[in-house]
Amino acid sequence: MQFNSGDTSRIIEMAWEDRTPFEAIEHLYGLNYSQLVNFMRNNVSVGSFKVWRKRHVGRVTKHLKLRDPAVGRSHCKTQYKNR
Repeated sequence: MQFNSGDTSRIIEMAWEDRTPFEAIEHLYGLNYSQLVNFMRNNVSVGSFKVWRKRHVGRVTKHLKLRDPAVGRSHCKTQYKNR
């Protein structure tokens, strides 16, 4: 799949966010987990990819089936606060 620079940037941002589930990325951009891993491998530096993989493997909040139902938002309630 080809993405413009804005979409590429947003996918990378969503992949790094702790509370954005992988399923949300799949729903919005059509990338399942294995495709997202390949996407990240191809679009971030080797060091960043290694840190990302280590950080997100098994992270409960990144998988809808594993996360606590009480986690209703994909971001901190103050993250997008208007100033």
